[in-house]
Amino acid sequence: MRIKKLGVQLYTVREHMNTPEEVRQTFKRLKSMGYDQAQTAGTKISYEDFGRIAQEEGIEIVGTHDSWDLMLNHFDEALRLHDLLHTNLMGIGGIGILDVPQTEEFIKNANAIGQKAAQHGKKFTFHHHSHEFIRRENGKTMMEMLAEGLDKNTVSFVLDTYWIQNGGGDVRHWIEQLAGRIDILHLKDMKKDPAESDWQKTVYCEIGSGNMWWEGIMESAEKAGVKYYVVEQDQTPDGAFECLQRSADFLHKHFM
Repeated sequence: MRIKKLGVQLYTVREHMNTPEEVRQTFKRLKSMGYDQAQTAGTKISYEDFGRIAQEEGIEIVGTHDSWDLMLNHFDEALRLHDLLHTNLMGIGGIGILDVPQTEEFIKNANAIGQKAAQHGKKFTFHHHSHEFIRRENGKTMMEMLAEGLDKNTVSFVLDTYWIQNGGGDVRHWIEQLAGRIDILHLKDMKKDPAESDWQKTVYCEIGSGNMWWEGIMESAEKAGVKYYVVEQDQTPDGAFECLQRSADFLHKHFM
C-alpha cells in the first residue's frame, strides 16, 4: 500500500508550541521531515492564529483532540473554533474508565454531538486508550459497547495501534471490525525495555523499532478505508523531532 500524505499528532511536540513563532517553526520543521498533516492536542495560542499559521506553512489540520465539555454544552462555540482550524473532524482525546450506565450516557451524548456536527458537514471523533479493552461488564468490554452504540454515520474512531495492543486487543482485528468508521489511525509502536525490571511494562518507540507488524496493520488499514495516518509518540526520550524523523523515514521508505 502507499500513503499519500503523512500526519502527526501534535501532542508529540507539545513542548515546542507555546507561542505563535514556536508553532510556525515547529510546522516548518515537521513539513521538512515529510509531515503534511496534523491533528491538534489543544492549543496554547488562539485558534485563529493556529489555523492561519498551519495554512501558511502547508500543514493540513485533519482533526482535533479538543474539549468534551465545550462540544457537549457549547456546541456553537466548538463549531466556530473548529472552523478556524479548517477541519471537519471534531474530536476528544479520551474518556476515563466508565461503568455500563456511564458508557451508555456517553454514547447518547456523543451521538447527539455527532448529529449536530453532521448538520454542518463535520463529524465527531473518539480516541480510546487501553482501558476500553480490559474491563468487562455484562459480558462486554467498554470498546465493544462503543462500537455497537456509536452512530456509524456521524461518529468515527481515532484508532490507536499502541493502546489496542497495550490493552490486550488485536490491532488488525479492531481495524477490520471498525472498517469504514476510522477517520484517523494513530501509528504508534510499542516495545519492551530490556533494562526495565518490570517485564510487563511497555514503552513507546519510533515506528519500525518496536514489535508491531506494520505490513499487516497497513494492509488492514487500507482495506478498512482509513482516511488519515497520524504518527504519535507520547514520550520521546531522544527528543520529539528526532523520534518523529525516524518514524517518518521508516514510513516513507516502506509505505509512501
